[in-house]
Amino acid sequence: MKIAYLFSGQGSQFAQMGQDLYQSEPVYKQTVDEASDVLDLNFKDAKVFDDPKNVQTAIVTMSTGLFRLLNKELPVSVGACGLSLGEYSALISAVAIDFAPALKLVNDRSHYMAEAGQEHPGKMAAVLKANPQVLGDAIQAASKVGTVVPANFNTDEQVVIGGFKQGVDAASKYLKSHGAKIVIPLKVAVASHTPLMQSASDQLSKRLQSVTFKQPEFPVISNTTSQEFELNDIKQILTEQLIKPTHFENCVRKLFALGADTFIELGPGKTLTKLAMKNLKGKKVNFYHVDSSESLNKLREELGD
Repeated sequence: MKIAYLFSGQGSQFAQMGQDLYQSEPVYKQTVDEASDVLDLNFKDAKVFDDPKNVQTAIVTMSTGLFRLLNKELPVSVGACGLSLGEYSALISAVAIDFAPALKLVNDRSHYMAEAGQEHPGKMAAVLKANPQVLGDAIQAASKVGTVVPANFNTDEQVVIGGFKQGVDAASKYLKSHGAKIVIPLKVAVASHTPLMQSASDQLSKRLQSVTFKQPEFPVISNTTSQEFELNDIKQILTEQLIKPTHFENCVRKLFALGADTFIELGPGKTLTKLAMKNLKGKKVNFYHVDSSESLNKLREELGD
C-alpha cells in the first residue's frame, strides 16, 4: 500500500466539524489545543471553530490533526497535494514548515484575501463539459466587459472560472449558448486564483519573507506548477498561487505516477476524493476521505493491521 494524502481546501466545511474527533482522539485534541494557544482562540468551542472568519485556520488545524494521528498508524506517504489552502496542510505534513508558524501565516493570508475581496468583489463559476476551444472563446469575449480567467483546472471536464461579476456572467452566458452542459455559480466570497487577488498576493509575498521553510520530507505537488515543491521555490509559488490557476488534475496524476495506489483525503468533505476518482478513472486505486470519527474508524478497519 502506497499512500498519497489529499488535503481539503475551502468550500466543504460544515457545522460542528471535528467535534467528535476532539472528544475521541487524543492526538487530534492535542492539535486543536495547540492551535488554540497559537491563535489565542478557543477552538474546542464549535462556534469559534466554525466561525467563517476562522475557516482557513480551522481547516488546516483539522487536516493536520488527522494527518498526525494517521501518520502514527499507517505507512509513510509517497506524496501529497492540497487544493489551494490545502497546500499549507500538505507542507505541514511534509515537515516543510512547523505547525505554529504555518497557522499564523494562514491566518494572515485569510485576512489579506478578505481585504482583496472587499476591494475587488468577484465571482466564480464551475463549468462542466465545455469544449476547451469554446471555453477560451468565451473568456476572450467576456473579458471585454470584465476580467475573467480560468481559476481551477479540476478534471478534464470541470474548469472553474473567476473574475469580476460582469466578466463571469458574460462568459457563463456565452458558454451556455455554445454547448456547455452545466455552468454553476459558486458560493464564494472572493475570486481566488485570479488577478483580483493581486493585493493579497503582494501582502503575502512580504509576509513570507519572515517565514522559515525546510525541504519537504516527501513530495508535495504544487497546484500552481504541477511539480514538486523545492525549498528554494516554496515562497514564490505560494505567492503566485493566489493569482494563478490551480491544476489539481495534474497533481493527482503526478501522485499516481509516484506509485500511489491509496488516496486519502483529510479535512472537511470529500470534494477532492470525487475529483481524484474522475481523474484516475479506470486505474487500480483506492480512495478514502476522513473528516469524522465514523470515517476515521472505517478507514482503520479497512487499512489497519
